[in-house]
Amino acid sequence: MTDAVHGAAPTAARVSDAYRWTQLAIGVGAMVMIANYQYGWTFFVPDIQKKFGWDRASIQWAFTLFVLFETWLVPVEGWFVDKYGPKIVVLIGGILCAVGWAINAQATTLNGFYLGMIIAGIGAGGVYGTCVGNALKWFPDKRGLAAGITAAGFGAGSALTVAPIQAMIKDSGFQTTFLYFGLGQGIIIVILAFFLFAPKAGQVPAVTQNANIIQTRRNYAPTEVIRHPIFWLMYFMFVIVGAGGLMVTANLKPIAADWKIDNVPVTLMAVTMTAVTFAATIDRVLNGLTRPFFGWISDMIGRENTMFIAFGMEGLGIWALYMWGQDPLWFVLLSGFVFFAWGEIYSLFPSTCTDTFGSKFATTNAGLLYTAKGTAALLVPVANYMQQSSGTWDSVFLIAAGANILASLLAIAVLKPWRKVVVSKAQAV
Repeated sequence: MTDAVHGAAPTAARVSDAYRWTQLAIGVGAMVMIANYQYGWTFFVPDIQKKFGWDRASIQWAFTLFVLFETWLVPVEGWFVDKYGPKIVVLIGGILCAVGWAINAQATTLNGFYLGMIIAGIGAGGVYGTCVGNALKWFPDKRGLAAGITAAGFGAGSALTVAPIQAMIKDSGFQTTFLYFGLGQGIIIVILAFFLFAPKAGQVPAVTQNANIIQTRRNYAPTEVIRHPIFWLMYFMFVIVGAGGLMVTANLKPIAADWKIDNVPVTLMAVTMTAVTFAATIDRVLNGLTRPFFGWISDMIGRENTMFIAFGMEGLGIWALYMWGQDPLWFVLLSGFVFFAWGEIYSLFPSTCTDTFGSKFATTNAGLLYTAKGTAALLVPVANYMQQSSGTWDSVFLIAAGANILASLLAIAVLKPWRKVVVSKAQAV
């Protein structure tokens, strides 16, 4: 108690690495549990359409609303985490996720599904933002890797339940599936919440001193962050890279259908599936793996150098998919490459944000940047409109490829030197 009396923050003893990794694993478990609220939705749409007869575009608004509420409220949820700790936010998040899908199980109107997905979105965003923020705080020495492993739980977590969800919809109907999966996943999140803790001062290693990693020792408050022009450069880069990947995610099947290859069988390593099923399966796995992989690379060679490589690969990948994707085998391989070069934005941007603005408000500040995903999602309908008006995907692919090359060059030519100046100024103060 004496520490507090003398005005110094009481510091706790360093915790073991095993304890830190356990905290990370609990966060990953919670991320796996929220993955289906986003990635599982697509399996319910045909049955909702069959039962109620609504057009697909109207039903898919539920997904758009989910992504908007999942991303744009993260800074608010992050503020609660930074102030009151991770437990309460993840606990409420788990309850909201369960309630959201329970509403979907009962819904008989479009507004009912919209409400269910909005509530699930708020819950999923709370869990997502908290777990990524907590990873950034526990691992100042391996920020890219820790954020990457946590984000991988969300990217690849749904791969395990693709078959069970489809089987249950077929056997018991989509309403029972919404109820059982919604409640089951929500209850597990609530249980995991009780084991999540934020690090106290002194429990984690000091900020990394590595020539390639530019890290600040100053903690910026969220109000300072949104007034800082370098934040808006990162935001712009996140939006233009994010939009390309989301466009391919949302339109993988329509693109394959337009190119008349969606149902062509493809054989790779003695496994045969239709081109679109093969592509969707590989894409999920690679979209998960890329997050810790590029996060780990960025811990060694620096964030901006990694962005330059990854965004450059993404630009070339989208261009190659446009050139050779009409061949079923190339469609599977190149769409996998595109997802591998895309998913790392969810580890590189949060770690770069925390390196620049400090870890005290890491959950809120990374949450502010994560809203760029919601902004990027609003550009997906624009891509569909461009395709409809021209009758081809050409301009969409070329713009997406160009945007990634632009982001790649901005990372190395503008963001890197600018961040050096910002951090050295903060150190001087």
